[in-house]
Amino acid sequence: MIGEFEYLVLTAAANLGEEAYGTAILEEIWKATGQRRSIGALYTTMKRLESKGLLKTWMGGATQERGGRAKRLVRLTPTGVRAAREFYQAMMRLSRGASWAVLDPQSAK
Repeated sequence: MIGEFEYLVLTAAANLGEEAYGTAILEEIWKATGQRRSIGALYTTMKRLESKGLLKTWMGGATQERGGRAKRLVRLTPTGVRAAREFYQAMMRLSRGASWAVLDPQSAK
């Protein structure tokens, strides 16, 4: 089973498709969670996910907007898609019947 941040990285990369790279992934995670994460934490996690065979990274070409620096691009592997799906399904199964899942949002105020 993957961890929460690993799931967020995989999901953000999947959502970004061909535009998945470090800064864009962090931005997606921030928009979804409201939490900022460091680029170091992201690259450590990406390295771990790559060693598990869940994603693939490679250096893209240099870009003008990045001052001639290349981006490390990211793509999920089929195993990564499966791991993210299994994590999501496990969280949904576990959440069924949890008090916050069945409460009327108005009554929680």
